[in-house]
Amino acid sequence: MIKQFTFNHFGVNCYLVIDEATKECAIVDPACEASFEDAQLTQYIADNGLVPVMVLLTHAHVDHIAGLRQVCEHYHLPVTMHGDGRKLLRQAEAYGSVMGFAVDDMSDLAVQEIADGDILEVGSRKSEVGDFGNGDTIPPFTLLPPTSIECRYVPGHCPGSMCFVVPSEKAVLTGDALFHFSIGRTDLPGGDYPTLIEKLKTRILTLPDDYRVLPGHGIASQIDKEKKYNSFLV
Repeated sequence: MIKQFTFNHFGVNCYLVIDEATKECAIVDPACEASFEDAQLTQYIADNGLVPVMVLLTHAHVDHIAGLRQVCEHYHLPVTMHGDGRKLLRQAEAYGSVMGFAVDDMSDLAVQEIADGDILEVGSRKSEVGDFGNGDTIPPFTLLPPTSIECRYVPGHCPGSMCFVVPSEKAVLTGDALFHFSIGRTDLPGGDYPTLIEKLKTRILTLPDDYRVLPGHGIASQIDKEKKYNSFLV
């Protein structure tokens, strides 16, 4: 299951990737700007008995990490992100002052780096053989696999930009790389238009046509629609 929230004055989509069998979840782009947004996210997690096990960033632009420190400290989790985005993380406070975000310094947050092709798992499961105490044993349980998240590196919008593919949900979280019939801007520091187009065509549009596109802003789309109607990619 994937749950969407929309936070802050830039309208950033924050997602929870939830493993329904174990209630473990990944928080993707905690963009909570105001205290009531923090409460909305944490209350949903508490009300549904969810257990956050990782905090993922599609990229470290300040609008996507407005609530990062609060979430990491609340759940005692590191930031999971591509290493190329570390500089943006260190600059978050300065960028925030220019773009209207009162964010704290992020440079001291613990970081767990990920790379293109990494597979993350949400929903740890064990199949154990039990003992009744009379010599009989409980056979191993047959368990469903955990929810997997495939990391695809799609730079061009900014350094460290990742897309997260969730096969069990037939979905890809694209951050600011791909939007509904549009793409991320490339005129900010570290942006590169040819790179973004090439990566989108080779790493995202190659997904099955029925996969949902869940972007960092705006409404959802679908791979086949982007292949047909996105004027930047046709």
